[in-house]
Amino acid sequence: MAYLSPAEFVTKMVDTGEAKIHMSTRDTLIRAFMAGAILALAAVFAVSASVMSGSALIGALLFPVGVCMLYLLGFDLLTGVFMLTPLALLDKRPGVTVRGILRNWGLVFVGNFLGALTVAGMMAFIFTYGFSVPPGEIGQKIGHIGEARTLGYAEYGLMGWATIFLRGVLCNWMVSTGVVGAMISTTVSGKVIAMWMPIMLFFAMGFEHSVVNMFLFPSGLMLGGNFSVMDYFIWNEIPVVLGNIVGGLAFTGLTLYTTHARTAPQRAIG
Repeated sequence: MAYLSPAEFVTKMVDTGEAKIHMSTRDTLIRAFMAGAILALAAVFAVSASVMSGSALIGALLFPVGVCMLYLLGFDLLTGVFMLTPLALLDKRPGVTVRGILRNWGLVFVGNFLGALTVAGMMAFIFTYGFSVPPGEIGQKIGHIGEARTLGYAEYGLMGWATIFLRGVLCNWMVSTGVVGAMISTTVSGKVIAMWMPIMLFFAMGFEHSVVNMFLFPSGLMLGGNFSVMDYFIWNEIPVVLGNIVGGLAFTGLTLYTTHARTAPQRAIG
């Protein structure tokens, strides 16, 4: 696979972040909507595969197909823009401001949420034949995920909140590494391989992805999950979003940018 050097793909990261900040509202929302919808379908696929095979590892192995599809199509996930857009500000790109970054984050959040919610409604309808029968095994599994990842953390109070925050940090460390992976190669196969590995790792480890949760929790509520919308936001989405910001920016974006774009002077010899 054609490989770009770190200095080359870090420049590409900054260029991409700048382009996303200057993108029109319409295009930002469309791309975010489609990303949220495709990732939601991938989550259903992964859960279905796990239930049918009896192995969570099978679901983790297959889930990255969704991330690869959406990035090859040029769509945007919140976790990706958390990492990319601040780099354009650090690089002092013309017209890039904190307000522009927050605007982009807000639009991508709305688009991702609407896309994931649309698929959640469709899948809940399918699992229950129009809400006329109880959900089957896969639908029940999705409903219970929402309970475990809200009330399960709430049980431990502040330490539960800190735990889910750290799961969010680790998640976007891996997911944003996958986003970068799509930039280190100029071939489709190279991009897919580089994205697949860290995405599989995050899903297998049960880390928390804010956009995946935009599907899991609304669909869980539709399928009879025993938790509330407030439980979802306080004990999942808010700490996960914060963790995703920290993980993507601190462990992927800033480290790569600092050491490859703003390299320190070489140490004198002798």
